[in-house]
Amino acid sequence: MIGEIGEGLRQLWQSTGIVGFAGQVEGFGLGNLVMIFVGFLLLYLAIKKGFEPLLLIPIGFGCFLSNIPLAYISGVDPSTGNAGFIKVLFDAGIDPKTGIFPILIFMGVGAMTDFGPLIANPKTLLLGAAAQLGIFVALIGALLLSFIPGLNFTLHDAAGIGIIGGADGPTSIFVASRLTPNLLGSIAVAAYSYMALVPIIQPPIMRALTTEKERKIRMEQLRPVSKTEKIIFPLVVLFINALLLPSATPLLGALMFGNLLNESGCTKRLSDTAQNALMNTVTIFLGLSVGSKMEASKFLTLNTIGILSLGLVAFAFGTAGGVLIAKLMNAVDPKHPINPLIGSAGVSAVPMAARVSSKVGQEADPQNFLLMHAMGPNVAGVIGSAVAAGVMLAVVPFMETL
Repeated sequence: MIGEIGEGLRQLWQSTGIVGFAGQVEGFGLGNLVMIFVGFLLLYLAIKKGFEPLLLIPIGFGCFLSNIPLAYISGVDPSTGNAGFIKVLFDAGIDPKTGIFPILIFMGVGAMTDFGPLIANPKTLLLGAAAQLGIFVALIGALLLSFIPGLNFTLHDAAGIGIIGGADGPTSIFVASRLTPNLLGSIAVAAYSYMALVPIIQPPIMRALTTEKERKIRMEQLRPVSKTEKIIFPLVVLFINALLLPSATPLLGALMFGNLLNESGCTKRLSDTAQNALMNTVTIFLGLSVGSKMEASKFLTLNTIGILSLGLVAFAFGTAGGVLIAKLMNAVDPKHPINPLIGSAGVSAVPMAARVSSKVGQEADPQNFLLMHAMGPNVAGVIGSAVAAGVMLAVVPFMETL
């Protein structure tokens, strides 16, 4: 009897998280405790500092849940074969065979986005394209880092890491899940973290690359855009995409479909659903799924440090690229000046990057309202990141066959 009680107590002790944190269970250890602290840090940044709470709270909580020893919330319990609920969400929405969450997010973004500023000032499309510079800088940087002992990034890995430079979380997840699923957690966390830190990262770069006189430039008022133009725009973009880059269709197609729902004027219920109920639901599921890939055994590696560093460099180059191209456009056409600050909005963090451009501009001139002008390159950046993703998905497999 005493022996049976002792064995029961031993089994009960073996089922506690303490044993897992102590490293007495395969697959768990002190690293899980470190990652739980990281999860708390993300929650602090979201709740206390207000950094993208809609994203960081689900990601931080998913990180917390996935690192609880023996809970198997993001994996399969070996004793029962049952999958945890976050693993089910991940397999349904992010796994390369499905990947529906990023596409649904793009649909919601399309429904919430007004392409009017871009249509009214088409040349801001160049600013959105220039801000994708960071993507290719990070790609090349990842390949160069592979020469450092302990770091090993293939061309597929480098392409997935590079997309971080677009500051577009769903696109980063979409590309990483197809090209480098083993690095998905690190890439997604880097992308969403830098999106959340836009108000901190971008302003110093913007001020360093512009003069006070340039920051005070007032732009011409945008012309009114007709409803017909707004309806035709997503159809034209999708047609051009079908001709030139079919690999970008899942993202661009969802983006343009969501936008058409909103602009058509006859599908208000569907547009409202895409903007609110669907968007909110998918954001919760996506955040938890991304957070679940921050398991200590996969996240606490030298590769993760390299990815986070490259993500920051890529984001900085993307910001700088947009600002510098705006300055170049002013040199070419001084009669129609562009405030270079709106070039930084070419990264895809909608609408935060546009707000940052406006805020920095008003620091120099409180009566200078740049928000609507900045929305042009901002939405162009969303299109640009989707196009860059399509290029990666089309070119990288081809390059590896050479």
